[in-house]
Amino acid sequence: MYAKQELVRKLQQDILLWQGFKPQGLVAGEAIGLGEIENAFPNGVFPKKAIHEFITVLPEHAAASDGFIGGLLSVLMKDGAACVWISTARKLFPVSLCLFNVEPERIIFMDVAREKDVLWIMEEALKCEGLAAVVAELNELSLIESRRLQLAVESSGVTGFILRKDARKAVSTVATARWKISPVPSVTEDEMPGVGFPRWKVELTKVRNGNPGSWILEWGGDRFVEVVPALKTAGWYDQVDRQIG
Repeated sequence: MYAKQELVRKLQQDILLWQGFKPQGLVAGEAIGLGEIENAFPNGVFPKKAIHEFITVLPEHAAASDGFIGGLLSVLMKDGAACVWISTARKLFPVSLCLFNVEPERIIFMDVAREKDVLWIMEEALKCEGLAAVVAELNELSLIESRRLQLAVESSGVTGFILRKDARKAVSTVATARWKISPVPSVTEDEMPGVGFPRWKVELTKVRNGNPGSWILEWGGDRFVEVVPALKTAGWYDQVDRQIG
């Protein structure tokens, strides 16, 4: 009986490793700066060797996801690694990534005509161990296609981000995490003109072996900042929900 339990435990650990989750003893220094959100993942570690899927049905979701991914790239690319960004109809203005301390010249933008080409390029790019991440904009992603991408990241360790516009097939992929990023009104400093730092409602609708949830996060100029608990009142959330949808 003990041997069987030990075998199951070992298999569970191996599966987590294949999905990009590191053992608790190796977590030191692995935090990506998402605060409490990281506790939603197994061992409290953001999975880098994995496919992350962002549902971007509305244009505002796509724009918010671009910014949020920019913040993640600022951490993933901090050691000088490059990134590949592939799409058929890219709206992202590369210089805007400077707001998130990402050097746009270190991102290889590939604008192609067909989604079939996006998938092929992404799979090949995910096999390149020298890259920090690969971002692809897609309308659809099948189960078989997602499995091929997951196999690629498991062998290279590269993080994959998919911005997907069609939410009807949300249950048919093997993505490790599924996100929905919505814009939230920013808050300005007292008596200061203009707008405040970008702020998002971050929803994890799927976390493999983890705990889905919802948080309010802000980009504080050089890192992610959790909105102070005092702002998380029911009335404030109601106001946010009315403004974002």
